[in-house]
Amino acid sequence: MLGCVVLFQALFRKWKLPVDERMTMALIAWVCLAPVLRVLEDADFFSSSRDVLFISPIIHLHLASWLVGVAVLSHFIGRRFDGQDSDRAQEAQATLVGGFVFVVLTLHWYLLYQPAYAAHPEVSFTLATTGLAFAVAVVWITMVRTRDWPAITRGMLGFATGAVVLGVAHWAQFIATPWAQESGKASGDLTFWPVWVVLGLPAIVCVVLYRAGREDAEQLRLTGHSAGVLPANIGLKQWEDEAERWADHPVEFLSNKALLAHPMVLGMVFGQLCDGFATMVGIDLFGYGEKHPVSNAVIQYGGRINDALGVDWGEGAWLFALVKAALVGLIVWLFVQMRVEHRQQHFRLLIVLAVLIVGLAPGLRDIGRLMLGV
Repeated sequence: MLGCVVLFQALFRKWKLPVDERMTMALIAWVCLAPVLRVLEDADFFSSSRDVLFISPIIHLHLASWLVGVAVLSHFIGRRFDGQDSDRAQEAQATLVGGFVFVVLTLHWYLLYQPAYAAHPEVSFTLATTGLAFAVAVVWITMVRTRDWPAITRGMLGFATGAVVLGVAHWAQFIATPWAQESGKASGDLTFWPVWVVLGLPAIVCVVLYRAGREDAEQLRLTGHSAGVLPANIGLKQWEDEAERWADHPVEFLSNKALLAHPMVLGMVFGQLCDGFATMVGIDLFGYGEKHPVSNAVIQYGGRINDALGVDWGEGAWLFALVKAALVGLIVWLFVQMRVEHRQQHFRLLIVLAVLIVGLAPGLRDIGRLMLGV
């Protein structure tokens, strides 16, 4: 996924593609797709001829090819309608891009999911195939709700949301009728309460941040500027050297709070907190282990604190959650203070996506494994 992001930045510059809130939401949806598929791989769903595609780091290259393909073709198919506000133009773009996404989503199901059905003949996969219909409905809803969006972001968001729904439908199938596993990793225990902790608490924090910044974000949007982005043709050095001149500019006095309501900040906060809470719950309460040496060192130190205090609870992963919370607080503080030149917006997006990839993706995978017991 990170390699895909790097490649995508080159396309941003060459084709002058959008790097706004809409693109951020589309890319966040793609980040969510990777852990959805990884959980199915953990559950031994995919056929032996396909499962290698879902093992890191190949999964990132695999999804990168889907992302770039969907983005490029959506752009070429519907770009002639970009910027046209008429109902006819918007309906034509929605029909073309939506039809293309439907074809690609069906191909996605046929190539990746359908071969796995034969590997699990004891399961009917009724819920899973019904999920394909729901995924198509989500694509249609996305096309309707993204009126006036550029074709590229419409296509990217439509496919990613549809693919996520399709994957989660297969989670539901496993919950309803678990299939046999070669690895025998499944515990058979289905647990749902961690969702309220791992997803609920970060969601509450994000709601608070959004409410704190939405008014300034709306005011800044009305001025025609983007949060944290300097006006065109003004360099960062000029902005800093002439600080008094620009002190009353909307970008300067509205951006700090406006960025709190931006999908980039909300995505980083949600992702990092999700990862921290998922690790804490998984290790301290369900006995999972941590493979990353740095994270494991933090957890081990938390365990030593437990021993020193005479606390007989968990392995010390609570400290990892606290470190994640402190880290995301620092990242957000630095991010809202940062100003970027108009031509450098894609670098900011790259930073955010890197944070999402190492936070949101593993956090969602962990909660999926906890729920399915794999």
